Amino acid sequence: MTVLGARSSSLASLGWSDFFGDQLEPDDAGLIPTRIAMVHRDRLSGLSQSGQIDLTLPPNANTGDYAVGDWVLVEPHDQLVKRRLTRKTVLERRTQGGRVPQLAAANVDTLFIVTSCNADFNIARLERYLALANEAGTTPVILLTKADTAEDAETYQKQAAALQRGLAVVMLNPRIADAATALAAWCGVGQTVALIGSSGVGKSTLVNTLAGSGQQSPQQTGAIREHDAKGRHTTTARSLHAVAGGGWVIDTPGMRTLQVSDVGYGIDTLFAEITELAPLCKFRDCTHVHEPGCAVQAAIKAGTLDPERLARWRKLSDENQHNTPVVSGPRGAKFPVGRGKRR
Repeated sequence: MTVLGARSSSLASLGWSDFFGDQLEPDDAGLIPTRIAMVHRDRLSGLSQSGQIDLTLPPNANTGDYAVGDWVLVEPHDQLVKRRLTRKTVLERRTQGGRVPQLAAANVDTLFIVTSCNADFNIARLERYLALANEAGTTPVILLTKADTAEDAETYQKQAAALQRGLAVVMLNPRIADAATALAAWCGVGQTVALIGSSGVGKSTLVNTLAGSGQQSPQQTGAIREHDAKGRHTTTARSLHAVAGGGWVIDTPGMRTLQVSDVGYGIDTLFAEITELAPLCKFRDCTHVHEPGCAVQAAIKAGTLDPERLARWRKLSDENQHNTPVVSGPRGAKFPVGRGKRR
Protein backbone atom coordinates (compact mmCIF):
# COMPACT_ATOMS: atom_id res chain seq x y z
CA MET A 1 0.00 0.00 0.00
CA THR A 2 1.42 3.35 -0.93
CA VAL A 3 1.24 6.33 1.30
CA LEU A 4 -1.23 8.12 2.41
CA GLY A 5 -0.96 11.49 0.77
CA ALA A 6 2.76 11.64 1.59
CA ARG A 7 4.53 14.91 0.92
CA SER A 8 7.94 16.39 1.41
CA SER A 9 7.59 18.30 4.65
CA SER A 10 9.38 20.26 7.29
CA LEU A 11 9.66 18.56 10.66
CA ALA A 12 7.21 21.07 12.15
CA SER A 13 4.60 20.27 9.51
CA LEU A 14 4.98 16.58 10.37
CA GLY A 15 4.12 17.34 13.99
CA TRP A 16 7.61 17.87 15.43
CA SER A 17 7.87 20.27 18.37
CA ASP A 18 10.29 21.32 21.11
CA PHE A 19 8.95 18.44 23.20
CA PHE A 20 10.72 16.03 20.84
CA GLY A 21 13.66 18.29 20.02
CA ASP A 22 14.58 18.54 23.69
CA GLN A 23 15.08 14.76 23.76
CA LEU A 24 17.88 14.81 21.21
CA GLU A 25 21.36 13.97 22.48
CA PRO A 26 24.82 14.63 21.00
CA ASP A 27 25.06 10.98 19.88
CA ASP A 28 21.92 11.45 17.77
CA ALA A 29 23.69 13.72 15.28
CA GLY A 30 23.24 12.30 11.79
CA LEU A 31 20.11 10.32 12.65
CA ILE A 32 16.92 11.12 10.76
CA PRO A 33 13.80 12.09 12.76
CA THR A 34 10.99 10.01 11.27
CA ARG A 35 7.33 9.68 12.15
CA ILE A 36 5.70 6.25 12.05
CA ALA A 37 3.06 6.37 9.30
CA MET A 38 1.86 2.78 9.25
CA VAL A 39 2.34 -0.27 11.45
CA HIS A 40 2.06 -3.54 9.57
CA ARG A 41 2.18 -6.97 11.15
CA ASP A 42 5.86 -7.43 10.34
CA ARG A 43 7.15 -4.04 9.17
CA LEU A 44 6.95 -0.29 9.66
CA SER A 45 6.81 2.65 7.28
CA GLY A 46 7.53 6.22 8.22
CA LEU A 47 7.60 9.81 7.02
CA SER A 48 10.70 11.98 7.13
CA GLN A 49 11.40 15.40 5.65
CA SER A 50 12.22 13.73 2.34
CA GLY A 51 9.06 11.60 2.16
CA GLN A 52 8.03 8.03 2.88
CA ILE A 53 10.58 5.38 3.86
CA ASP A 54 10.40 1.72 4.82
CA LEU A 55 11.98 1.18 8.22
CA THR A 56 14.19 -1.62 9.53
CA LEU A 57 13.42 -2.92 13.01
CA PRO A 58 16.28 -3.29 15.49
CA PRO A 59 17.10 -6.79 16.82
CA ASN A 60 14.64 -8.21 19.35
CA ALA A 61 12.05 -5.55 18.52
CA ASN A 62 8.62 -6.08 17.01
CA THR A 63 6.03 -3.84 15.42
CA GLY A 64 3.87 -4.02 18.55
CA ASP A 65 6.42 -1.79 20.29
CA TYR A 66 5.48 1.13 18.03
CA ALA A 67 2.34 3.15 17.39
CA VAL A 68 1.29 5.20 14.39
CA GLY A 69 2.34 8.76 15.20
CA ASP A 70 5.48 7.78 17.10
CA TRP A 71 8.71 9.70 16.47
CA VAL A 72 11.81 7.56 15.93
CA LEU A 73 15.44 8.30 15.06
CA VAL A 74 16.68 6.37 12.02
CA GLU A 75 20.08 5.52 10.53
CA PRO A 76 20.33 7.22 7.10
CA HIS A 77 22.09 4.39 5.25
CA ASP A 78 19.87 1.43 6.14
CA GLN A 79 16.76 3.04 7.72
CA LEU A 80 17.43 1.15 10.95
CA VAL A 81 15.37 2.45 13.88
CA LYS A 82 17.87 3.42 16.59
CA ARG A 83 15.43 4.59 19.25
CA ARG A 84 11.92 5.87 19.83
CA LEU A 85 11.41 9.25 21.42
CA THR A 86 9.20 9.63 24.48
CA ARG A 87 5.58 10.16 23.51
CA LYS A 88 3.75 13.37 24.24
CA THR A 89 0.44 11.49 24.31
CA VAL A 90 -0.51 7.88 23.70
CA LEU A 91 -3.86 6.21 23.10
CA GLU A 92 -3.96 2.64 24.32
CA ARG A 93 -6.44 0.14 25.66
CA ARG A 94 -6.25 -3.16 27.46
CA THR A 95 -8.17 -5.95 25.77
CA GLN A 96 -10.12 -8.56 27.75
CA GLY A 97 -7.56 -10.84 29.39
CA GLY A 98 -4.64 -8.99 27.82
CA ARG A 99 -1.59 -8.28 29.94
CA VAL A 100 -0.05 -5.64 27.71
CA PRO A 101 -2.03 -2.55 26.58
CA GLN A 102 -2.77 -2.37 22.85
CA LEU A 103 -1.34 0.75 21.25
CA ALA A 104 -3.76 2.74 19.11
CA ALA A 105 -1.94 5.98 18.26
CA ALA A 106 0.75 8.29 19.63
CA ASN A 107 1.35 12.03 19.77
CA VAL A 108 -2.28 12.84 19.00
CA ASP A 109 -3.44 16.39 19.72
CA THR A 110 -7.20 15.85 19.28
CA LEU A 111 -9.29 12.70 19.46
CA PHE A 112 -12.43 12.76 17.34
CA ILE A 113 -14.96 10.42 18.95
CA VAL A 114 -17.37 9.51 16.15
CA THR A 115 -20.92 8.29 16.75
CA SER A 116 -24.22 8.51 14.91
CA CYS A 117 -27.63 9.96 15.71
CA ASN A 118 -29.20 6.51 15.79
CA ALA A 119 -28.90 3.25 17.73
CA ASP A 120 -25.10 3.60 17.83
CA PHE A 121 -25.38 6.57 20.21
CA ASN A 122 -24.57 5.20 23.66
CA ILE A 123 -23.78 7.52 26.58
CA ALA A 124 -21.95 4.90 28.63
CA ARG A 125 -19.68 4.01 25.68
CA LEU A 126 -19.02 7.68 24.91
CA GLU A 127 -17.96 8.19 28.53
CA ARG A 128 -15.47 5.35 28.12
CA TYR A 129 -13.98 7.00 25.04
CA LEU A 130 -13.79 10.31 26.89
CA ALA A 131 -11.99 8.73 29.84
CA LEU A 132 -9.51 7.18 27.40
CA ALA A 133 -8.94 10.54 25.68
CA ASN A 134 -8.50 12.39 28.98
CA GLU A 135 -6.01 9.84 30.27
CA ALA A 136 -4.03 10.00 27.04
CA GLY A 137 -3.68 13.77 27.30
CA THR A 138 -5.52 14.49 24.06
CA THR A 139 -8.40 16.94 23.54
CA PRO A 140 -11.66 15.03 22.92
CA VAL A 141 -14.25 16.23 20.40
CA ILE A 142 -17.47 14.32 19.73
CA LEU A 143 -18.58 14.12 16.11
CA LEU A 144 -22.22 13.28 15.40
CA THR A 145 -23.00 11.76 12.02
CA LYS A 146 -26.35 10.76 10.46
CA ALA A 147 -27.94 13.93 11.88
CA ASP A 148 -29.91 14.37 8.65
CA THR A 149 -31.71 11.06 9.28
CA ALA A 150 -32.73 11.85 12.87
CA GLU A 151 -35.85 13.75 13.84
CA ASP A 152 -34.28 14.93 17.12
CA ALA A 153 -30.61 15.53 16.23
CA GLU A 154 -30.38 18.45 18.67
CA THR A 155 -31.29 16.11 21.52
CA TYR A 156 -28.30 13.94 20.67
CA GLN A 157 -26.09 17.03 20.62
CA LYS A 158 -27.31 18.22 24.03
CA GLN A 159 -26.82 14.79 25.60
CA ALA A 160 -23.29 14.55 24.22
CA ALA A 161 -22.31 18.08 25.31
CA ALA A 162 -23.46 17.34 28.87
CA LEU A 163 -20.99 14.47 29.27
CA GLN A 164 -17.98 16.62 30.13
CA ARG A 165 -17.25 20.27 30.85
CA GLY A 166 -16.09 22.27 27.86
CA LEU A 167 -16.65 19.36 25.49
CA ALA A 168 -16.99 20.34 21.83
CA VAL A 169 -19.70 18.52 19.87
CA VAL A 170 -19.93 18.86 16.08
CA MET A 171 -22.72 17.57 13.83
CA LEU A 172 -21.54 16.83 10.30
CA ASN A 173 -21.95 14.73 7.20
CA PRO A 174 -18.58 12.99 6.67
CA ARG A 175 -19.23 12.61 2.94
CA ILE A 176 -19.26 16.29 2.04
CA ALA A 177 -16.43 18.82 1.89
CA ASP A 178 -18.09 21.01 4.51
CA ALA A 179 -17.02 18.42 7.09
CA ALA A 180 -13.38 19.40 6.59
CA THR A 181 -14.30 23.05 7.07
CA ALA A 182 -16.17 22.27 10.29
CA LEU A 183 -13.08 20.52 11.70
CA ALA A 184 -10.43 22.91 10.37
CA ALA A 185 -9.70 24.38 13.82
CA TRP A 186 -8.25 21.03 14.94
CA CYS A 187 -6.54 20.06 11.68
CA GLY A 188 -4.05 22.87 11.09
CA VAL A 189 -0.43 22.51 9.97
CA GLY A 190 1.46 20.07 12.17
CA GLN A 191 -1.64 19.07 14.17
CA THR A 192 -2.57 15.40 14.53
CA VAL A 193 -6.07 14.07 15.05
CA ALA A 194 -7.24 10.49 15.49
CA LEU A 195 -10.67 8.96 14.96
CA ILE A 196 -12.26 6.40 17.25
CA GLY A 197 -15.71 4.86 17.34
CA SER A 198 -17.81 1.89 16.30
CA SER A 199 -17.70 0.38 12.84
CA GLY A 200 -19.99 1.97 10.28
CA VAL A 201 -20.28 5.46 11.81
CA GLY A 202 -18.29 7.13 9.03
CA LYS A 203 -14.70 7.23 10.32
CA SER A 204 -13.05 6.02 7.12
CA THR A 205 -15.34 8.22 5.03
CA LEU A 206 -14.32 11.21 7.13
CA VAL A 207 -10.62 10.34 6.73
CA ASN A 208 -11.11 10.41 2.96
CA THR A 209 -12.93 13.74 3.16
CA LEU A 210 -10.23 15.32 5.34
CA ALA A 211 -7.44 14.00 3.13
CA GLY A 212 -9.11 15.37 0.00
CA SER A 213 -8.89 14.16 -3.56
CA GLY A 214 -5.08 14.17 -3.63
CA GLN A 215 -4.54 11.07 -1.49
CA GLN A 216 -3.13 8.04 -3.27
CA SER A 217 -4.85 5.29 -1.26
CA PRO A 218 -8.33 6.19 0.00
CA GLN A 219 -9.63 4.27 3.00
CA GLN A 220 -12.17 1.58 2.23
CA THR A 221 -15.66 2.31 3.48
CA GLY A 222 -18.64 0.09 4.19
CA ALA A 223 -22.35 0.38 4.79
CA ILE A 224 -24.10 -0.21 8.11
CA ARG A 225 -27.08 -2.41 8.90
CA GLU A 226 -30.09 -0.15 9.30
CA HIS A 227 -31.85 -2.28 11.94
CA ASP A 228 -29.09 -2.02 14.55
CA ALA A 229 -26.76 0.69 13.14
CA LYS A 230 -23.79 -1.69 13.17
CA GLY A 231 -21.24 -2.00 10.41
CA ARG A 232 -18.34 -4.10 9.22
CA HIS A 233 -14.73 -3.38 10.17
CA THR A 234 -13.47 -1.66 7.02
CA THR A 235 -10.28 -0.39 8.70
CA THR A 236 -8.01 -3.24 9.76
CA ALA A 237 -4.78 -1.29 10.34
CA ARG A 238 -3.84 2.09 11.72
CA SER A 239 -2.34 4.60 9.35
CA LEU A 240 -1.35 8.26 9.15
CA HIS A 241 -2.96 10.36 6.42
CA ALA A 242 -2.14 13.88 5.32
CA VAL A 243 -5.01 16.33 5.76
CA ALA A 244 -5.60 18.86 3.00
CA GLY A 245 -5.39 21.68 5.57
CA GLY A 246 -1.86 20.71 6.59
CA GLY A 247 -2.46 18.38 9.54
CA TRP A 248 -2.53 14.61 9.94
CA VAL A 249 -5.28 12.14 10.72
CA ILE A 250 -5.04 8.60 12.10
CA ASP A 251 -7.86 6.16 11.45
CA THR A 252 -8.35 3.24 13.83
CA PRO A 253 -10.31 -0.02 13.55
CA GLY A 254 -13.85 0.15 14.93
CA MET A 255 -14.42 -0.92 18.53
CA ARG A 256 -17.72 -2.33 19.76
CA THR A 257 -16.49 -2.76 23.31
CA LEU A 258 -13.93 -0.84 25.33
CA GLN A 259 -12.67 -2.14 28.64
CA VAL A 260 -11.36 0.65 30.87
CA SER A 261 -8.06 0.21 32.68
CA ASP A 262 -5.39 2.63 33.95
CA VAL A 263 -7.69 5.63 33.38
CA GLY A 264 -8.17 7.00 36.90
CA TYR A 265 -7.20 10.53 35.88
CA GLY A 266 -9.43 10.30 32.81
CA ILE A 267 -12.44 9.32 34.93
CA ASP A 268 -11.75 12.14 37.41
CA THR A 269 -11.72 14.64 34.55
CA LEU A 270 -14.84 13.18 32.95
CA PHE A 271 -16.83 13.33 36.19
CA ALA A 272 -15.36 16.62 37.43
CA GLU A 273 -18.51 17.56 39.35
CA ILE A 274 -18.17 14.42 41.47
CA THR A 275 -14.39 14.72 41.78
CA GLU A 276 -14.75 18.25 43.15
CA LEU A 277 -17.42 17.27 45.68
CA ALA A 278 -15.55 14.27 47.08
CA PRO A 279 -13.10 16.29 49.27
CA LEU A 280 -16.10 17.91 50.97
CA CYS A 281 -17.40 14.59 52.29
CA LYS A 282 -17.09 13.94 56.02
CA PHE A 283 -15.10 10.75 55.51
CA ARG A 284 -11.98 10.65 53.36
CA ASP A 285 -12.81 7.18 52.01
CA CYS A 286 -16.48 7.98 51.38
CA THR A 287 -18.08 5.68 48.81
CA HIS A 288 -20.91 8.19 48.19
CA VAL A 289 -23.49 5.50 48.92
CA HIS A 290 -24.68 5.64 52.53
CA GLU A 291 -22.13 7.51 54.66
CA PRO A 292 -23.32 10.47 56.75
CA GLY A 293 -22.01 13.84 55.68
CA CYS A 294 -21.59 12.79 52.02
CA ALA A 295 -21.39 15.88 49.84
CA VAL A 296 -22.17 13.87 46.70
CA GLN A 297 -25.40 12.44 48.12
CA ALA A 298 -26.30 15.93 49.37
CA ALA A 299 -25.94 17.23 45.81
CA ILE A 300 -28.26 14.51 44.55
CA LYS A 301 -30.89 15.41 47.17
CA ALA A 302 -30.53 19.08 46.21
CA GLY A 303 -31.10 18.22 42.55
CA THR A 304 -27.71 19.57 41.40
CA LEU A 305 -26.28 16.13 40.53
CA ASP A 306 -27.92 13.52 38.32
CA PRO A 307 -28.15 10.17 40.17
CA GLU A 308 -27.69 8.31 36.87
CA ARG A 309 -24.43 10.17 36.41
CA LEU A 310 -23.27 8.98 39.82
CA ALA A 311 -24.27 5.40 38.96
CA ARG A 312 -22.22 5.49 35.75
CA TRP A 313 -19.26 7.03 37.64
CA ARG A 314 -19.40 4.21 40.18
CA LYS A 315 -19.63 1.49 37.52
CA LEU A 316 -16.74 2.92 35.51
CA SER A 317 -14.59 3.51 38.61
CA ASP A 318 -15.19 -0.03 39.89
CA GLU A 319 -14.33 -1.52 36.51
CA ASN A 320 -11.18 0.59 36.25
CA GLN A 321 -10.04 -0.43 39.73
CA HIS A 322 -10.68 -4.09 38.98
CA ASN A 323 -8.82 -4.04 35.66
CA THR A 324 -5.88 -1.80 36.55
CA PRO A 325 -2.73 -3.81 37.34
CA VAL A 326 -0.91 -3.12 40.58
CA VAL A 327 2.81 -3.04 41.25
CA SER A 328 4.61 -3.88 44.44
CA GLY A 329 6.13 -1.00 46.37
CA PRO A 330 8.28 -0.83 49.50
CA ARG A 331 7.53 -3.53 52.09
CA GLY A 332 5.21 -5.28 49.66
CA ALA A 333 2.69 -2.46 49.47
CA LYS A 334 0.52 -2.54 46.35
CA PHE A 335 -0.06 0.51 44.20
CA PRO A 336 -2.15 0.90 41.03
CA VAL A 337 -0.26 1.66 37.86
CA GLY A 338 0.01 5.44 37.58
CA ARG A 339 -0.86 7.80 34.76
CA GLY A 340 2.55 7.85 33.02
CA LYS A 341 1.31 7.63 29.43
CA ARG A 342 4.47 9.25 28.03
CA ARG A 343 6.38 6.11 27.22
